[in-house]
Amino acid sequence: MNGTLLISAIRAGDTEGVENLLAADADPDVRDSRGTPALCLAIETYAAAIADLLVGHDADPGQCGPDGVPPLRKAVDSGSPALVEAVVRAWSRRGLYKAELPEARDLARHWHETGVEAELRRRTGARGPVARTRVLDDEFTAVDEFSLGGLTVRDGHGAILTALEERSGVRTSFEELFDRAFTRPDEDHAVWSSATILLAHRRDQKTWDAALALRDHPDPMHRLFGAEVLRLTHLFDDSDEDRFAGPAVELFLDWAGREQDAAVLATVLTGLGELCDPRGDAALLPHAAHPETAVRRAVANGLSGWTHGFSPAVREALLILMTDPDTDVRQFACHTVAVGKDRTPALADAMAALLDDAVRRVRVTAVYGLARHDDERCVEGARRLPPVPPGASYEDDLDEVWRYERRRDGR
Repeated sequence: MNGTLLISAIRAGDTEGVENLLAADADPDVRDSRGTPALCLAIETYAAAIADLLVGHDADPGQCGPDGVPPLRKAVDSGSPALVEAVVRAWSRRGLYKAELPEARDLARHWHETGVEAELRRRTGARGPVARTRVLDDEFTAVDEFSLGGLTVRDGHGAILTALEERSGVRTSFEELFDRAFTRPDEDHAVWSSATILLAHRRDQKTWDAALALRDHPDPMHRLFGAEVLRLTHLFDDSDEDRFAGPAVELFLDWAGREQDAAVLATVLTGLGELCDPRGDAALLPHAAHPETAVRRAVANGLSGWTHGFSPAVREALLILMTDPDTDVRQFACHTVAVGKDRTPALADAMAALLDDAVRRVRVTAVYGLARHDDERCVEGARRLPPVPPGASYEDDLDEVWRYERRRDGR
């Protein structure tokens, strides 16, 4: 019975239902009425989160459906990096995946070099227009989804190729990864982000120098690629040495003062904020009223008051940013005040004003900040919150209210 329910939940895209059924010992390898295994069905319906759950419950990545196509090949054909990662992880759990990688890697390269639209036309023989839609492939990255002649494929094959090369022990050059990223020159696209993330994880001088060389390129997309690799190199370094932190501070301080492109500037300012250097505030403040939202978000998130109170200039900027028309800017500024050490009453009053914000997550951040600042207004603010929307990821912040109440009642 659970098997039938599991198939129905997969077809409906009901991730929570699948999770509950697997927890109740539903068979992760159950097949539907046509003989399609659950994992293949999740791939066919682009249900990456469900594929992850099935793999976590030891679904067999070697089971084919009636079409005879193995799950890994099916996932590569789908063009979804998230689905490929789930299937490769299933093979990895069994210690067998390396034997499967060369063919999958070659298939990903074929799709990437041929192009999704061209390969779709070859496979379907269709001549009509191709439908194209931007979709999220996982929580953080997007791809384009192409539909033609009854087939739907995503264009994440470049990212899949990058991941499979890395899994195979192939060290792809900076230049090739750069060229691959520029087939999808979009910082939110999986092909672009997979290249920058992989290069940043290398944390070697050669990669650093290659990214740094892009700083003065006339094309802002080249500068953006270099800035993202440099930023992530520090962000991903959890070692005690963190040898690129010092060079990154000096680099971004100089870069922030002369960058004219808003997207590149936002990345540079984000990097400065992540470095938590006291000199960063001086570089961030001139951009607090920038016309581009992405830049103001970087400023609101990057200003620092973790170890000391804010300077008067920073305090004034945050008070303005907490009234910004952009939701993220207001929330980021409020969070910066919340975690800071500055207890100026005007800052608490600005957070209290956000208890009536039109967006619930901004209100939650305001409640969190007031609780951290031992401000009684957090209790009423929490009580007046509207119902939790499905999939909200920020509700744990409300635990700060009962911590405040314990501190208050303890006194």
